[in-house]
Amino acid sequence: MDDKTHRWCASRATVFKALGHPTRVFIVQELSKGEECVCHLTEKIGADISTVSKHLAILKSAGIVSDDKRGLQVFYKLRMPCVLGVFGCVDKIMAEDLRDRESLIR
Repeated sequence: MDDKTHRWCASRATVFKALGHPTRVFIVQELSKGEECVCHLTEKIGADISTVSKHLAILKSAGIVSDDKRGLQVFYKLRMPCVLGVFGCVDKIMAEDLRDRESLIR
């Protein structure tokens, strides 16, 4: 693999690594509905602001979300909405697997 290909693959892997935590998947789902202030995400997640901010920093570093500081509040929005397509693909396969398992039980 040449250096350019390696860098490209590493960048893709960074995105998938950033999505590798349930809280970050939840954040992406919430931001798919529209931008949110950190304070509202903190309430929805039920974690302290420091923890939520760390998750958001990982998503931002991977390019999945972007932020906009307005006064004392920071708002986040989904910068990479195409990840929702990955979620849809995963959900479809999971639903098929569940149907297959249920048909075996009957």
